[in-house]
Amino acid sequence: MERMRRTVPGILAALILLACTACTITQKDPDYVPPPPLPALEQLEQTPVADGTRFSAGSDVLSFVTADHSVVCSLTSARGEHVSLPYEQNAYSDGANNKLAIVPVAHCELAAYPKPEAADVRDDCAGTGLGYLGGTALLTPDKASYGECRSGVTQMEAEFGPKGSKNGPVSQLPVLEDGQNLERNGLRCSAYNGGVACGNVSAGVAFFVSRDRYELISADSANPSATPSEAPKSP
Repeated sequence: MERMRRTVPGILAALILLACTACTITQKDPDYVPPPPLPALEQLEQTPVADGTRFSAGSDVLSFVTADHSVVCSLTSARGEHVSLPYEQNAYSDGANNKLAIVPVAHCELAAYPKPEAADVRDDCAGTGLGYLGGTALLTPDKASYGECRSGVTQMEAEFGPKGSKNGPVSQLPVLEDGQNLERNGLRCSAYNGGVACGNVSAGVAFFVSRDRYELISADSANPSATPSEAPKSP
């Protein structure tokens, strides 16, 4: 009996040693450098397209917000300058605009954002040259632009900007997780790299927007327009 008592601890120790030798201990490589994010068009082209069912906002519109609620986007349609957005008041459905052609677009709004570069300002705001603000991006099948003439804040800024309410239609939208990709009418949007890229891959046109920077990519430009990494943000 005494011998058995002495043997049991030995057997247990042997079993523990055997179990430990089968374990794999993972340690971080201090010299590992993660690969840089893909360029916007490559991200949109290579990432599989997610099922858009849960992102449907009705009337053939897909809408989403990023996980950190810094960007809200819609793959939708426009009539002239009027974009159909489920969370922003617009004149898209006004009868006076029925004569305008319907164009597929991707539209994004940011909670905090960089100022537009002078070269990217595309409107003189009714001749005043004032009120052209950042915080919005628009993609048509052949062009990407950043900023617009407006007074006041966008719905995204009203909800999730520095003085936002954190409550409203944007807060009810589904989240597009980082790395996911949506498509509608040949246009794609992907949440990645701290922001959102939207583009027409076949035409080589895209934009990338985040709270710190934006990028406009066109097929006839080898060097995309881009803000510096520490661009000034909205107040």
